[in-house]
Amino acid sequence: MTFIEALTLEVADTAAAHRFYTALGLDTRVGLRASDAPTTGFRGFSLSLTVSQPADVRGLVDAALNAGATALKPASKSFWGYGGVVQAPDGTIWKIATTAKKDTAPATGRIDQLVLLLGVDSVTATKRFYVGRGLAVAKSFGSKYVEFDTQDSPVKLALYGRRALAKDVGVPVDGTGSHRLALVGDSGAFTDPDGFGWEAATLTTAP
Repeated sequence: MTFIEALTLEVADTAAAHRFYTALGLDTRVGLRASDAPTTGFRGFSLSLTVSQPADVRGLVDAALNAGATALKPASKSFWGYGGVVQAPDGTIWKIATTAKKDTAPATGRIDQLVLLLGVDSVTATKRFYVGRGLAVAKSFGSKYVEFDTQDSPVKLALYGRRALAKDVGVPVDGTGSHRLALVGDSGAFTDPDGFGWEAATLTTAP
């Protein structure tokens, strides 16, 4: 496996979710499908949008809040840059951030990267699992954090400890039931050690 084709969020109300993600300009970046699978609390993952400067962070956070999101962490400066965290009406947690601390131009509205952070029980064990399925490690900080080389995939994949991730996005660590998330890749269908499900990429035939 070297490529992530797409990710799908499972939501209770697809029409409402589509309106929300369209307002953020994400309707072409995430797939949606209906699900009533039981889920409570922290779902064990977050999605991050990386942008170029604080003005873009504020613009996206404001757009999310205006579209019905809940603020988990207000946009603010930190030692690593500038960012904020919101929770979409469907329950998905989004972190919007930049490494820049000052604006150098007007907001562009451009999203540079979409990152999926899986909160896992053991970063070491889950890293070993994904390496065994063909993913190369791009960046690793021991048992704390791992980022994979997903080449030109529309989604970057990274691992973080579940407790550390919950703390980072500002929610309690407890949660049960479905992740309400599916990943589509080039290595067929499987489930990873933390219960995240993968689906086979759709094959297209050249005309």
